[in-house]
Amino acid sequence: MKIVYYCQHVLGIGHFFRSLEICRALAPQPVLLVSGGPGIQVDLPPHVRLVRQAGLMMDTQFQNLSPVQVGKSLESVKQERSRQLYDLFLNEAPDLFLIELYPFGRRAFRFELEPVLDGIKNGKLPSCRVVCSLRDILVEKENAAKYERRVVECLNRGFDALLIHSDPRILTLDETFCRMDDIAIEVAYTGFVASKPPPEARAMTRDRLGIEKDQALVVVSAGGGKVGCRLLEAVANAVREMKSGQAVRLQMVSGPFMPEADYRKLVSLTDDRIAVRRFDPEFLSLIAAADLSVSMAGYNTCMNVLAARTPALFLPFAQNREQRIRAERLARYGWIDVLEDQDLDPVSLSRRMARMLSQSKPGPVDIDLEGAEHTAGWVRLRMNRNGSDQSGRERISWA
Repeated sequence: MKIVYYCQHVLGIGHFFRSLEICRALAPQPVLLVSGGPGIQVDLPPHVRLVRQAGLMMDTQFQNLSPVQVGKSLESVKQERSRQLYDLFLNEAPDLFLIELYPFGRRAFRFELEPVLDGIKNGKLPSCRVVCSLRDILVEKENAAKYERRVVECLNRGFDALLIHSDPRILTLDETFCRMDDIAIEVAYTGFVASKPPPEARAMTRDRLGIEKDQALVVVSAGGGKVGCRLLEAVANAVREMKSGQAVRLQMVSGPFMPEADYRKLVSLTDDRIAVRRFDPEFLSLIAAADLSVSMAGYNTCMNVLAARTPALFLPFAQNREQRIRAERLARYGWIDVLEDQDLDPVSLSRRMARMLSQSKPGPVDIDLEGAEHTAGWVRLRMNRNGSDQSGRERISWA
Protein backbone atom coordinates (compact mmCIF):
# COMPACT_ATOMS: atom_id res chain seq x y z
CA MET A 1 0.00 0.00 0.00
CA LYS A 2 1.31 3.43 -0.95
CA ILE A 3 0.09 6.57 0.81
CA VAL A 4 0.24 10.24 -0.10
CA TYR A 5 -0.13 12.57 2.88
CA TYR A 6 -0.80 16.19 1.94
CA CYS A 7 -0.03 18.89 4.54
CA GLN A 8 0.50 22.62 4.13
CA HIS A 9 1.90 24.73 6.99
CA VAL A 10 1.45 28.36 6.05
CA LEU A 11 2.00 30.22 9.34
CA GLY A 12 3.20 27.93 12.13
CA ILE A 13 4.74 24.45 12.22
CA GLY A 14 2.12 22.51 14.20
CA HIS A 15 0.29 21.10 11.18
CA PHE A 16 3.53 19.73 9.76
CA PHE A 17 4.68 18.02 12.95
CA ARG A 18 1.26 16.52 13.70
CA SER A 19 1.17 15.13 10.16
CA LEU A 20 4.70 13.80 10.50
CA GLU A 21 3.75 11.96 13.70
CA ILE A 22 0.92 10.23 11.83
CA CYS A 23 3.28 9.41 8.96
CA ARG A 24 5.69 7.80 11.44
CA ALA A 25 2.92 5.56 12.77
CA LEU A 26 2.01 4.40 9.24
CA ALA A 27 5.28 2.43 9.00
CA PRO A 28 6.22 0.28 7.20
CA GLN A 29 3.88 1.50 4.47
CA PRO A 30 5.66 3.91 2.09
CA VAL A 31 4.43 7.47 2.60
CA LEU A 32 4.94 10.48 0.31
CA LEU A 33 4.62 13.56 2.53
CA VAL A 34 3.64 16.48 0.30
CA SER A 35 4.43 19.86 1.84
CA GLY A 36 4.99 23.35 0.51
CA GLY A 37 5.37 25.72 3.43
CA PRO A 38 8.59 27.35 4.63
CA GLY A 39 11.37 24.77 4.94
CA ILE A 40 11.80 22.87 8.22
CA GLN A 41 14.92 20.85 9.05
CA VAL A 42 13.73 17.50 10.35
CA ASP A 43 14.88 13.88 10.19
CA LEU A 44 12.40 11.67 8.37
CA PRO A 45 11.90 7.96 9.06
CA PRO A 46 13.04 5.62 6.24
CA HIS A 47 9.52 4.89 4.97
CA VAL A 48 8.65 8.61 4.55
CA ARG A 49 9.79 10.62 1.54
CA LEU A 50 9.26 14.38 1.53
CA VAL A 51 7.83 15.78 -1.70
CA ARG A 52 8.60 19.49 -1.47
CA GLN A 53 6.43 21.87 -3.45
CA ALA A 54 7.32 25.44 -4.32
CA GLY A 55 6.77 27.28 -1.04
CA LEU A 56 3.71 29.35 -0.21
CA MET A 57 3.06 31.16 3.06
CA MET A 58 0.13 33.01 4.59
CA ASP A 59 0.14 36.43 6.24
CA THR A 60 -0.68 36.65 9.95
CA GLN A 61 -4.22 37.80 9.13
CA PHE A 62 -4.85 34.57 7.16
CA GLN A 63 -5.90 36.65 4.17
CA ASN A 64 -3.26 36.33 1.43
CA LEU A 65 -0.86 33.73 0.10
CA SER A 66 2.56 34.73 -1.16
CA PRO A 67 5.55 32.78 -2.55
CA VAL A 68 8.31 31.89 -0.11
CA GLN A 69 10.91 32.42 -2.83
CA VAL A 70 11.48 36.09 -3.55
CA GLY A 71 10.98 37.05 -7.19
CA LYS A 72 8.46 34.36 -8.09
CA SER A 73 4.91 35.33 -8.94
CA LEU A 74 2.01 33.75 -7.08
CA GLU A 75 0.40 32.57 -10.32
CA SER A 76 3.55 30.85 -11.58
CA VAL A 77 3.99 29.05 -8.24
CA LYS A 78 0.37 27.89 -8.32
CA GLN A 79 0.76 26.50 -11.84
CA GLU A 80 3.99 24.72 -10.93
CA ARG A 81 2.51 23.19 -7.79
CA SER A 82 -0.69 22.09 -9.50
CA ARG A 83 1.22 20.27 -12.26
CA GLN A 84 3.54 18.66 -9.73
CA LEU A 85 0.73 17.30 -7.54
CA TYR A 86 -1.30 15.98 -10.47
CA ASP A 87 1.77 14.30 -12.01
CA LEU A 88 2.61 12.75 -8.64
CA PHE A 89 -0.67 10.84 -8.70
CA LEU A 90 -0.19 9.84 -12.34
CA ASN A 91 3.31 8.51 -11.70
CA GLU A 92 3.00 7.06 -8.19
CA ALA A 93 -0.60 5.75 -8.31
CA PRO A 94 -1.09 5.80 -4.51
CA ASP A 95 -3.75 3.69 -2.83
CA LEU A 96 -4.65 6.26 -0.17
CA PHE A 97 -4.70 10.07 -0.21
CA LEU A 98 -4.71 11.58 3.29
CA ILE A 99 -5.42 15.32 3.19
CA GLU A 100 -4.73 17.38 6.30
CA LEU A 101 -7.50 19.91 7.08
CA TYR A 102 -9.06 20.36 3.62
CA PRO A 103 -11.97 20.94 2.95
CA PHE A 104 -12.47 22.33 6.47
CA GLY A 105 -9.56 24.69 5.87
CA ARG A 106 -6.81 25.46 3.36
CA ARG A 107 -9.41 26.56 0.80
CA ALA A 108 -6.67 28.72 -0.75
CA PHE A 109 -5.12 25.44 -1.98
CA ARG A 110 -8.16 24.16 -3.86
CA PHE A 111 -6.41 25.23 -7.08
CA GLU A 112 -4.19 22.12 -6.78
CA LEU A 113 -6.39 19.79 -4.74
CA GLU A 114 -9.61 19.90 -6.76
CA PRO A 115 -8.00 18.77 -10.06
CA VAL A 116 -6.61 15.72 -8.24
CA LEU A 117 -9.90 14.96 -6.47
CA ASP A 118 -11.80 15.34 -9.77
CA GLY A 119 -9.24 13.16 -11.55
CA ILE A 120 -9.65 10.39 -8.98
CA LYS A 121 -13.43 10.61 -9.20
CA ASN A 122 -13.71 10.63 -13.01
CA GLY A 123 -11.05 7.99 -13.61
CA LYS A 124 -8.44 10.19 -15.27
CA LEU A 125 -6.16 9.39 -12.33
CA PRO A 126 -5.59 5.90 -10.87
CA SER A 127 -8.15 4.73 -8.32
CA CYS A 128 -7.39 6.01 -4.84
CA ARG A 129 -9.22 6.32 -1.54
CA VAL A 130 -9.41 9.84 -0.09
CA VAL A 131 -9.51 10.62 3.65
CA CYS A 132 -9.58 13.95 5.49
CA SER A 133 -7.24 14.22 8.50
CA LEU A 134 -8.63 16.89 10.85
CA ARG A 135 -7.65 18.41 14.19
CA ASP A 136 -10.03 18.88 17.11
CA ILE A 137 -11.35 22.45 16.68
CA LEU A 138 -12.27 24.65 13.72
CA VAL A 139 -11.84 28.40 13.56
CA GLU A 140 -14.96 30.48 13.11
CA LYS A 141 -16.04 31.67 9.66
CA GLU A 142 -17.80 34.91 8.65
CA ASN A 143 -20.54 33.08 6.75
CA ALA A 144 -20.82 29.84 8.71
CA ALA A 145 -23.81 28.47 6.79
CA LYS A 146 -22.14 28.88 3.40
CA TYR A 147 -18.88 27.47 4.69
CA GLU A 148 -20.45 24.39 6.25
CA ARG A 149 -22.56 23.71 3.16
CA ARG A 150 -19.46 23.84 0.97
CA VAL A 151 -17.53 21.53 3.31
CA VAL A 152 -20.31 18.93 3.46
CA GLU A 153 -20.73 18.95 -0.33
CA CYS A 154 -17.00 18.51 -0.87
CA LEU A 155 -16.72 15.68 1.67
CA ASN A 156 -19.70 13.77 0.33
CA ARG A 157 -18.62 14.23 -3.28
CA GLY A 158 -14.94 13.36 -3.15
CA PHE A 159 -13.95 11.77 0.18
CA ASP A 160 -14.32 8.29 1.65
CA ALA A 161 -13.84 9.10 5.34
CA LEU A 162 -13.14 11.81 7.91
CA LEU A 163 -10.67 11.18 10.76
CA ILE A 164 -10.88 13.62 13.68
CA HIS A 165 -7.75 13.76 15.85
CA SER A 166 -9.44 14.38 19.18
CA ASP A 167 -10.64 12.50 22.24
CA PRO A 168 -14.44 12.93 22.05
CA ARG A 169 -14.61 12.90 25.85
CA ILE A 170 -12.76 16.22 25.74
CA LEU A 171 -13.73 17.86 22.43
CA THR A 172 -16.11 16.84 19.68
CA LEU A 173 -16.23 18.43 16.25
CA ASP A 174 -19.91 19.36 16.50
CA GLU A 175 -18.90 22.05 19.02
CA THR A 176 -17.44 24.04 16.12
CA PHE A 177 -19.22 22.45 13.13
CA CYS A 178 -23.01 22.25 13.13
CA ARG A 179 -23.72 19.93 10.19
CA MET A 180 -22.17 16.67 11.35
CA ASP A 181 -25.43 14.81 10.66
CA ASP A 182 -25.21 15.79 6.97
CA ILE A 183 -21.82 14.14 6.47
CA ALA A 184 -22.58 10.92 4.59
CA ILE A 185 -19.10 9.36 4.71
CA GLU A 186 -17.55 7.47 7.61
CA VAL A 187 -16.48 9.65 10.57
CA ALA A 188 -14.10 8.36 13.23
CA TYR A 189 -12.35 9.88 16.25
CA THR A 190 -8.74 8.76 16.64
CA GLY A 191 -7.73 10.38 19.92
CA PHE A 192 -5.25 13.25 20.08
CA VAL A 193 -2.01 12.95 18.12
CA ALA A 194 0.86 13.33 20.59
CA SER A 195 4.52 12.36 20.57
CA LYS A 196 5.76 10.65 23.73
CA PRO A 197 8.95 11.82 25.46
CA PRO A 198 11.52 9.10 26.18
CA PRO A 199 11.59 7.99 29.84
CA GLU A 200 15.01 9.54 30.45
CA ALA A 201 14.11 12.86 28.77
CA ARG A 202 13.92 14.96 31.93
CA ALA A 203 17.24 13.91 33.43
CA MET A 204 19.17 13.98 30.15
CA THR A 205 17.82 17.37 29.05
CA ARG A 206 18.44 19.04 32.38
CA ASP A 207 21.97 17.69 32.29
CA ARG A 208 22.42 18.99 28.73
CA LEU A 209 21.29 22.47 29.81
CA GLY A 210 23.26 22.45 33.06
CA ILE A 211 20.17 22.74 35.27
CA GLU A 212 20.92 22.03 38.92
CA LYS A 213 18.66 19.82 41.03
CA ASP A 214 17.46 22.77 43.10
CA GLN A 215 16.68 24.91 40.04
CA ALA A 216 13.26 25.22 38.45
CA LEU A 217 13.27 25.21 34.65
CA VAL A 218 10.70 27.34 32.86
CA VAL A 219 10.28 26.91 29.08
CA VAL A 220 8.44 29.55 27.06
CA SER A 221 7.77 28.89 23.38
CA ALA A 222 5.98 30.42 20.40
CA GLY A 223 5.45 27.59 17.92
CA GLY A 224 6.67 28.69 14.50
CA GLY A 225 7.40 32.14 15.88
CA LYS A 226 5.61 34.44 13.44
CA VAL A 227 3.42 35.46 16.35
CA GLY A 228 4.25 35.16 20.04
CA CYS A 229 7.22 37.46 20.64
CA ARG A 230 5.12 39.48 23.09
CA LEU A 231 4.59 36.41 25.28
CA LEU A 232 8.27 35.43 25.32
CA GLU A 233 9.28 38.99 26.18
CA ALA A 234 6.71 39.10 29.00
CA VAL A 235 7.97 35.84 30.52
CA ALA A 236 11.58 37.01 30.34
CA ASN A 237 10.63 40.24 32.12
CA ALA A 238 8.69 38.24 34.72
CA VAL A 239 11.76 36.11 35.47
CA ARG A 240 13.87 39.26 35.73
CA GLU A 241 11.27 40.51 38.23
CA MET A 242 11.89 37.51 40.44
CA LYS A 243 14.56 37.89 43.09
CA SER A 244 18.02 36.93 41.89
CA GLY A 245 18.24 34.38 44.68
CA GLN A 246 15.27 32.41 43.34
CA ALA A 247 16.50 29.24 41.66
CA VAL A 248 14.75 29.73 38.30
CA ARG A 249 16.20 29.21 34.83
CA LEU A 250 14.33 30.28 31.70
CA GLN A 251 14.75 28.76 28.25
CA MET A 252 13.01 30.71 25.47
CA VAL A 253 12.32 28.97 22.16
CA SER A 254 11.35 31.62 19.63
CA GLY A 255 10.40 29.39 16.69
CA PRO A 256 12.25 29.25 13.35
CA PHE A 257 10.08 31.85 11.63
CA MET A 258 10.27 34.66 14.19
CA PRO A 259 11.28 37.96 12.50
CA GLU A 260 14.92 38.80 13.08
CA ALA A 261 14.13 42.10 14.84
CA ASP A 262 11.92 40.31 17.36
CA TYR A 263 14.54 37.63 17.93
CA ARG A 264 17.24 40.23 18.57
CA LYS A 265 14.95 41.86 21.12
CA LEU A 266 14.76 38.56 23.00
CA VAL A 267 18.53 38.12 22.82
CA SER A 268 18.90 41.50 24.55
CA LEU A 269 16.96 40.11 27.55
CA THR A 270 19.25 37.12 28.15
CA ASP A 271 21.52 36.84 31.18
CA ASP A 272 22.90 34.06 33.37
CA ARG A 273 19.34 32.85 34.12
CA ILE A 274 17.71 33.47 30.73
CA ALA A 275 18.63 31.85 27.41
CA VAL A 276 17.06 31.90 23.95
CA ARG A 277 17.28 29.74 20.85
CA ARG A 278 15.28 29.69 17.66
CA PHE A 279 14.54 25.98 17.54
CA ASP A 280 15.18 22.89 19.64
CA PRO A 281 15.02 19.60 17.69
CA GLU A 282 14.33 17.86 21.01
CA PHE A 283 11.52 20.21 22.02
CA LEU A 284 9.34 17.50 23.56
CA SER A 285 12.21 16.42 25.80
CA LEU A 286 12.68 20.08 26.74
CA ILE A 287 9.02 20.28 27.82
CA ALA A 288 9.45 17.04 29.78
CA ALA A 289 12.45 18.55 31.58
CA ALA A 290 10.57 21.73 32.48
CA ASP A 291 8.84 22.47 35.76
CA LEU A 292 6.60 24.95 33.94
CA SER A 293 5.73 25.51 30.28
CA VAL A 294 4.39 28.87 29.12
CA SER A 295 3.09 29.07 25.57
CA MET A 296 0.21 29.75 23.28
CA ALA A 297 -2.38 27.00 23.02
CA GLY A 298 -1.72 25.44 19.64
CA TYR A 299 -2.63 21.78 19.19
CA ASN A 300 0.91 20.38 19.20
CA THR A 301 2.19 22.34 22.19
CA CYS A 302 -0.87 21.37 24.21
CA MET A 303 -0.30 17.72 23.34
CA ASN A 304 3.40 18.03 24.29
CA VAL A 305 2.34 19.37 27.69
CA LEU A 306 -0.17 16.55 28.20
CA ALA A 307 2.26 13.84 27.10
CA ALA A 308 5.02 15.21 29.36
CA ARG A 309 2.61 16.01 32.22
CA THR A 310 4.21 19.41 32.73
CA PRO A 311 2.30 22.23 34.52
CA ALA A 312 1.47 24.90 31.97
CA LEU A 313 0.21 28.40 31.40
CA PHE A 314 -1.50 28.99 28.04
CA LEU A 315 -2.06 32.36 26.38
CA PRO A 316 -4.63 31.66 23.61
CA PHE A 317 -4.12 33.24 20.19
CA ALA A 318 -6.66 36.08 20.20
CA GLN A 319 -7.53 36.15 16.50
CA ASN A 320 -9.89 33.16 16.61
CA ARG A 321 -11.60 30.84 19.09
CA GLU A 322 -9.60 27.66 18.45
CA GLN A 323 -6.86 28.05 21.06
CA ARG A 324 -9.13 29.49 23.74
CA ILE A 325 -11.56 26.57 23.52
CA ARG A 326 -8.71 24.06 23.76
CA ALA A 327 -6.96 25.89 26.61
CA GLU A 328 -10.10 26.30 28.69
CA ARG A 329 -11.10 22.67 28.21
CA LEU A 330 -7.68 21.42 29.30
CA ALA A 331 -7.61 23.87 32.23
CA ARG A 332 -10.24 21.68 33.89
CA TYR A 333 -7.42 19.31 34.82
CA GLY A 334 -6.05 21.71 37.44
CA TRP A 335 -2.36 21.80 36.52
CA ILE A 336 -3.04 23.89 33.42
CA ASP A 337 -4.18 27.51 33.59
CA VAL A 338 -5.15 30.19 31.06
CA LEU A 339 -3.52 33.61 30.79
CA GLU A 340 -5.23 36.79 29.63
CA ASP A 341 -3.54 39.83 28.11
CA GLN A 342 -3.65 41.70 31.41
CA ASP A 343 -1.71 38.87 33.05
CA LEU A 344 1.41 39.73 31.02
CA ASP A 345 2.40 42.52 33.41
CA PRO A 346 5.80 41.39 34.79
CA VAL A 347 4.73 41.48 38.45
CA SER A 348 1.41 39.69 37.86
CA LEU A 349 2.98 37.11 35.57
CA SER A 350 5.85 36.38 37.96
CA ARG A 351 3.30 35.63 40.69
CA ARG A 352 1.28 33.34 38.41
CA MET A 353 4.44 31.50 37.43
CA ALA A 354 5.53 31.14 41.06
CA ARG A 355 2.15 29.60 41.96
CA MET A 356 2.41 27.11 39.10
CA LEU A 357 5.98 26.22 40.04
CA SER A 358 4.81 25.34 43.54
CA GLN A 359 2.66 22.53 42.12
CA SER A 360 3.94 18.99 41.99
CA LYS A 361 4.13 17.12 38.69
CA PRO A 362 0.70 15.57 37.93
CA GLY A 363 0.07 11.87 37.55
CA PRO A 364 -1.08 10.15 34.33
CA VAL A 365 -3.98 11.88 32.58
CA ASP A 366 -7.09 10.08 31.38
CA ILE A 367 -6.91 11.50 27.84
CA ASP A 368 -6.42 9.45 24.68
CA LEU A 369 -3.09 10.61 23.23
CA GLU A 370 -2.67 7.65 20.85
CA GLY A 371 -4.15 9.38 17.81
CA ALA A 372 -1.27 8.58 15.45
CA GLU A 373 -1.32 4.87 16.32
CA HIS A 374 -5.12 4.71 16.12
CA THR A 375 -5.01 6.43 12.71
CA ALA A 376 -2.51 3.88 11.43
CA GLY A 377 -4.63 1.06 12.84
CA TRP A 378 -7.75 2.46 11.19
CA VAL A 379 -5.93 2.61 7.83
CA ARG A 380 -4.73 -0.98 8.14
CA LEU A 381 -8.24 -2.13 9.04
CA ARG A 382 -10.00 -0.30 6.20
CA MET A 383 -7.55 -0.93 3.38
CA ASN A 384 -7.51 -4.55 2.17
CA ARG A 385 -5.15 -6.20 -0.30
CA ASN A 386 -7.19 -7.74 -3.08
CA GLY A 387 -4.80 -9.53 -5.44
CA SER A 388 -2.96 -7.84 -8.31
CA ASP A 389 -3.96 -5.99 -11.44
CA GLN A 390 -2.64 -6.84 -14.91
CA SER A 391 0.55 -4.82 -14.34
CA GLY A 392 1.36 -6.86 -11.24
CA ARG A 393 0.58 -3.98 -8.88
CA GLU A 394 -1.35 -4.90 -5.74
CA ARG A 395 -4.99 -3.85 -5.77
CA ILE A 396 -6.20 -2.22 -2.56
CA SER A 397 -9.89 -2.23 -1.75
CA TRP A 398 -11.97 -0.53 0.94
CA ALA A 399 -13.10 -2.82 3.76
